[in-house]
Amino acid sequence: MGDLQDDLDSCRVHRVTSLPGSHQFASDFIEAIASDPDPNAKDPDVIWGLTADLSGEVPAKDRALYISKSVDSGATWTQVARVDSRYFDAKIGEGLRNGFSVSPGGTYFVITTQRGAFQVFPQPGAAETVVKAIDGPRVPDEAPKVPITKKPGEPVRANVVELTADGRRLLIGYGYFDRDPQLFSYHQGKDGSWVEDGQLPQPPTEMDLLSMEFDNPKKADPAFVYVGTGDQVYLLNLHSKKWSRIEGVGPDSAIHGMSVVGGLHLAACWGVYNPSGPGSVRRVTNARFLIHRSTDETGSNVRAYTVEVDPSRPNREVITALTGVYASEDSGVTWRRLNDLPEEEFRSSHFSSDGTILVSGIAGTFLVNPFSDACSTHLRVRDK
Repeated sequence: MGDLQDDLDSCRVHRVTSLPGSHQFASDFIEAIASDPDPNAKDPDVIWGLTADLSGEVPAKDRALYISKSVDSGATWTQVARVDSRYFDAKIGEGLRNGFSVSPGGTYFVITTQRGAFQVFPQPGAAETVVKAIDGPRVPDEAPKVPITKKPGEPVRANVVELTADGRRLLIGYGYFDRDPQLFSYHQGKDGSWVEDGQLPQPPTEMDLLSMEFDNPKKADPAFVYVGTGDQVYLLNLHSKKWSRIEGVGPDSAIHGMSVVGGLHLAACWGVYNPSGPGSVRRVTNARFLIHRSTDETGSNVRAYTVEVDPSRPNREVITALTGVYASEDSGVTWRRLNDLPEEEFRSSHFSSDGTILVSGIAGTFLVNPFSDACSTHLRVRDK
């Protein structure tokens, strides 16, 4: 594609081509995007992305997860860390749902994989990335509730992860279709490593933990954490250690993503939810999302993966979904599909302060500016 500014000024999507790796199938898909949790960060527009280069066209020894940094809203990227195949299992679901958190200042990262959770330290120059395992639960000797591919003593798959704004406390969720989801708390030791505080009360579900967000991600001591699972959304009071359920979520709703900007927003299977009050959400029912790309059928039952709300303009929202990307500029009342993107599923997104949106999926990564003047529909009154 052409020049970035020219593309955005002309309401064209701009393809991002500078991510590391082989550029084989899905290697340009940013599966997780994170920004500095420090509310006083020098440059809040700096972001980091996690990609997985796991194509069958890549020799097994060269397959890796990459962490990259962008200082220009996602237009260009610089590799900061490479995590090799000792720390993940490409055969079982890697590259689609790995947790990813950034420390204040981006000095280290926490990732989750099928082999547990890891602290990743970038190294200067060509030095090999330092990766340290974070202690977590192991597969027990007794038979699990359902058959799993792991053996007793192996690490339980880690999934969701959240780091407090001061970088001193960490929550990690574990479990993989074993009907035994677990949530553990950690604090940072004097040497910078993570010390386990113990398991938090069992979530009131047997479904996997799919998404997680503090009630105030910019606060060093958040009071609550939202947890999206394979069936519902729950709220854990981090002081009383009591769970409650968010009202308004339909049954069997896999909560793939969430945002707490201006209240709790949910991306679910099948639907989008907006905040309706304390501890409650309301499903969007008037939208006409494309349900399947191969048909013209539309409705509210979109399979959404992420929902992002513009912190500077909370009336603007974007969702990524099985059938593409949709944007709203009236707080989720009406939506329009971004039709210039490739016909593929999209799974991650990020708002920049200038209003541009980074979207990524199986087809690659793109910058779009759907709310610019060039993209707005201008109607002219017909002369009488």
